[in-house]
Amino acid sequence: MKSSVISLKLVTEFLEDDQGNVVCLRKIGKYLSNSVYEQIKWAIYLLGAQDEFRFMSSPLKIIHKRTGTAFYFHGVDDPMKLKSMNIAIGYIMGLWFEELAEFAGVEDIDTVEDTFIRQDLGEKEVKVYYSYNPPRNPYSWVNEWRDDKANDPDYFLHHSTYLEDEKGFLSNQLIRKIEKYKENDEDYWRWMYGGEVIGLGDMVYNMDHFQWIDQIPENDDLLLIDISIDTGHQVSATPYLAFGFTKRLNVILLDTWYYSPVNKVVKKAPSEFSKDLWEFEQRQLQTFKRNIDMRTIDSAEGGMRNQYFKDYNTRLHPVNKKKKVTMIENVQDLLAQGRFFMLNNENNRIFFEEHKKYQWDQDTLQSDDPKVIKEDDHTCDAFQYYVMDNLRKLQLK
Repeated sequence: MKSSVISLKLVTEFLEDDQGNVVCLRKIGKYLSNSVYEQIKWAIYLLGAQDEFRFMSSPLKIIHKRTGTAFYFHGVDDPMKLKSMNIAIGYIMGLWFEELAEFAGVEDIDTVEDTFIRQDLGEKEVKVYYSYNPPRNPYSWVNEWRDDKANDPDYFLHHSTYLEDEKGFLSNQLIRKIEKYKENDEDYWRWMYGGEVIGLGDMVYNMDHFQWIDQIPENDDLLLIDISIDTGHQVSATPYLAFGFTKRLNVILLDTWYYSPVNKVVKKAPSEFSKDLWEFEQRQLQTFKRNIDMRTIDSAEGGMRNQYFKDYNTRLHPVNKKKKVTMIENVQDLLAQGRFFMLNNENNRIFFEEHKKYQWDQDTLQSDDPKVIKEDDHTCDAFQYYVMDNLRKLQLK
């Protein structure tokens, strides 16, 4: 909703100023076309002004036909690259930092902002908009930055939630989904949809969301199977997880294979891990009679990927890992929707036990990059890899 309001304000003000230009920013450039670009385009169409503009995709730009002024869209992968940006016609009147929490810190936004507000506009000033969802962690840089601006007269702070949607921007379908979050996990709802900075707590997950079932529900058939792998080889444990994805978009932990090298004189070789994975997959195929869709593995693990391809001509997909907090939040999203279940068998007990003990490192909580305690967390990592690699399929993206 905040993006809708900002885009409407920017387009309205743009149309009132023949010399004004607007720059819209995301930290990662590849996200521009499907986010701020489409958002500005949506606002233009909503205001019935689409015939006044040319919409360009390379480079991303929306140009006013009569004045030649424009909406510019840039990623801030490297803030220094924008220091040399020049506008041929008019001046910058508006600047929008979308998803501010993605930026690395105050230095990122200061470097960019200074570039665009340095021109003397007389009595006019550049309006700078920042929009973001506050991270859980109160010590995240963006939360501390926001608190620091609370009494600054140059800043107007506005906190909005879906509850203030008086214009009907949000669909009834989304409202129903949000209300289900509230029923399943009120803390998660307070943070994700209420915008409250609720903190991280000690334990990473709410274990009430890890639901045991004795069999696959008759009214929720499996569609396919996914495999996720966290390799430890001779140093730490290696789990293989088999997840079932159902027609109701639920996720069921079907089976777990777990090997720990602790107290073993002779450790497993890569070829043995490869054979174990193949046999694990065959058991899932024979038991559940569904195809395997995705095989996910830590992107840093090249040896196992090469070995498995050599042995079985099958590729394991390296997950595009993010910060630990981000990967955990993806899992929490799935859990808070009440869509995760575990088949009640002995193999899956280790998965439940490791998640039950999974904790934040208290010494890192008062920082912008909190860590987890790296003990007995191997199935936890594999679960995060699975969710991260299947965000679109799980409808979490």
